[in-house]
Amino acid sequence: MIGAGSSGIAALKGLAERGIPVDCFECSDRVGGNWVFANRNGMSSAYRSLHTNTSRRRMAYSDFPMPASYPDFPHHTQIADYFHEYARHFGLLERITFGTGVERAVRDPADGVWTVRLDSGETRRYDALLVANGHHWDPRWPEPAYPGAFDGIEMHSHWFVDASDFRDKSVLVVGMGNSATDIAVESSFVASRTFVSGRRGQHVVPKYVLGRPVDRIAVSPLTPLVPFPVRHAFFRAVYRLVVGRVEDYGLPRPDHRLLESHPTLSADFLGRVAQGEVIWKPEIAALEGERVRFTDGTIESIDVIVWATGYKVSFPFFAPEFISAPDNELLLYRRVFKPGVDNLFFIGLLQPLGALMPLAEAQGRWVAAYLRGDYRLPPRAVMEADMRREQERMRRRYVASKRHTMEVDFDDYLFALRRELKAGARRAREAGFRLPVGPRAQALGVPAAPA
Repeated sequence: MIGAGSSGIAALKGLAERGIPVDCFECSDRVGGNWVFANRNGMSSAYRSLHTNTSRRRMAYSDFPMPASYPDFPHHTQIADYFHEYARHFGLLERITFGTGVERAVRDPADGVWTVRLDSGETRRYDALLVANGHHWDPRWPEPAYPGAFDGIEMHSHWFVDASDFRDKSVLVVGMGNSATDIAVESSFVASRTFVSGRRGQHVVPKYVLGRPVDRIAVSPLTPLVPFPVRHAFFRAVYRLVVGRVEDYGLPRPDHRLLESHPTLSADFLGRVAQGEVIWKPEIAALEGERVRFTDGTIESIDVIVWATGYKVSFPFFAPEFISAPDNELLLYRRVFKPGVDNLFFIGLLQPLGALMPLAEAQGRWVAAYLRGDYRLPPRAVMEADMRREQERMRRRYVASKRHTMEVDFDDYLFALRRELKAGARRAREAGFRLPVGPRAQALGVPAAPA
């Protein structure tokens, strides 16, 4: 397994509890990945003031609740401690090789065996490979680049730590996602002026609605049975009641409806805009030395630009012609399986409307059931048809963006996965519970059931 972030440790536990031998390689010195502020490998995007945008009850693993002493939206230090305690409690730490990255993973087309070269120079061979390397570590800069050149300080939000360096400066934050709004709010308390620029308006969702965390409003085990248009209409009505129109705060009217873009959550952004402490600007037209020209013709003197323009989905250990994600798109069956490569699995490679961790936990248990022979995939043609339907569904629902290539709804995804596990268990029984990865499957240490 590659990676011991929040997704990797959940999948690692899923395999370990089913008795499947597994090695996990983590290039940092502790578990938690993106949630470990200033981690040793430099890949964390956490900043000093970061708090979660999903509530602790929705974010916790199913069998390891977060401490009741945690606030609804914990600080990153609390989340990192939670992941460490999870790994310690379930005996996962000794299964992880820390400070070791995977340089190359190559699959033998003849027998499917993986040759994995570590950055220590060691080479190992495995019957199956799980990829949990995350998708918020490889910064994406504006594409294409804006015309002109900027003479001030430029940084990607990935390297933002706190706003202390912005004191008395004129700051432009480019983007309207969660990091962009958080950074703009912080900047607005110390900078001389703070601007936010975006290609389109965005619905900004508060963290609390009617005194409850927003991700716990009208949520129950029956939620997936309610047609999406009904749920959508309900949330739009609540949003109008609680927030109103973002235009009234000083932001442009969005060109899409609520939930047709990945939501931006902020407890403070709308208030800072309404007070004039954060100033909205449309898209950049040109960079002109110490000034920035915008598409409405206005020009502002800027000292610092923070590019909160997202991340690339990348797999540096794969040859690009084998696996890559151009424009951040990699079609997978239910965001885990790559048809035609039956011993490769992706964990946490999805963007949920809700928390990632319980979904990664479910994915890990799904892969474990598959490797044990207790679950069998549907035929390849069925999987590919399902992937095409899901791709078309996303294109119909969301505005066109590299941000919307792997969106899922939290409760719907778990509900559909439970149904698929039951269907796959029936297929496995009919197939005699055969192990899935060819003649070397016995190396997994799992005895084959009689055919």
